Amino acid sequence: MAAKGLFNVQCKLLICDVGRILEPNNSISRPLLCYQQNRGKRIARPSKIAPRPWFVRKKATPHMKYLTEENKELLDNVALHQYKNQPSPLRDEPWPRNEWTPSVRRAGLLGVKIGVQPQWKKDGTRILCQLIQIVDNHVIRYTPPEEYQKSLGYKPMSPTCYGSLVVGAMSTHPWNYSKAYHNLFLEAGVPPKRKLTRFLITPDAAIQPGTPLSVHHFKVGQYVNCSAKTIARGFQGVMKRWGFSGGPASHGSTKFHRRPGSISSGMDRGIVKGKKMPGWMGNDWRTLSNVKIWRINTKYNVLYVSVGIPGPHHGYVRINDSVTHKIKQKYVEAGKQFPMPTYYEDDATEPYPEDIYDEELFPMTENSITFEQTE
Repeated sequence: MAAKGLFNVQCKLLICDVGRILEPNNSISRPLLCYQQNRGKRIARPSKIAPRPWFVRKKATPHMKYLTEENKELLDNVALHQYKNQPSPLRDEPWPRNEWTPSVRRAGLLGVKIGVQPQWKKDGTRILCQLIQIVDNHVIRYTPPEEYQKSLGYKPMSPTCYGSLVVGAMSTHPWNYSKAYHNLFLEAGVPPKRKLTRFLITPDAAIQPGTPLSVHHFKVGQYVNCSAKTIARGFQGVMKRWGFSGGPASHGSTKFHRRPGSISSGMDRGIVKGKKMPGWMGNDWRTLSNVKIWRINTKYNVLYVSVGIPGPHHGYVRINDSVTHKIKQKYVEAGKQFPMPTYYEDDATEPYPEDIYDEELFPMTENSITFEQTE
């Protein structure tokens, strides 16, 4: 029973109740449940650095348990009225739009890993695809390159040509967070978000605060970079952390089966820096480059990409365009154009289908076996 408890997976249920705030008719066409998975008792590396003074206090005082059901319903109506009638920059004229070029660096999306599903190519090859759902992505703030360079706190060696674009995901109730955290969303006119991230973009790809982002920001067949935090394993030994083979398993070895062995060269210099030793494993940012998008589901905002993305399922993933020069050259040769700076519903000439497949992928709506009548 003790061994079984070590592998117990604790899942925290996060209810994304954005439909009650953003949609007046309370009609939601996607699942509202999202799970955040934690493995083990220690899910994060202990930090020895104090929070920066400019960090805002995010969590509010837990006072919701003292409210009645009538008061909670009243707060729902107040929040709906506030974000429905609050002036937003989207109601003004949109910012100027430019054409896409290989030198453009666009913004990205913030998604949630929801599982793995097999897909088949037209030649019968079976591949595995990671499903990433884009939940309530909105642009929160844009900082021009001049102001972003001043906010760095130091003078870079070369002047930066990138601006900062903050994207938020997963709307939630406003009373769950502090007033200082609420002030970050006043410019965009959107409800508070559970997760915020920042993308460095060129000025010609700037997006107006408050603009919603969806899976149409990318195209099928495109290559993207996916960044996420690896699974937090806690303090681990060298066999699990670095893949050491361990000591001999035969007779003559006592309490040496999983030890690293000698850690020094026997000279006066001692242990060399960077020696692979036991320590905290996981909970680090890793990036998987040049991941292909095989399929897009427009109904539930789901991306089907190649497997191998770091992190546990139901975790957050940063997705942005691939910056490899060879990948961009293929786009130029094929004559492809990406929506600049993002996809707008007003620009759509015809409705998109529910599922968009890659040219090499077999559409599930077609028949896989055809019968011909012979004489």
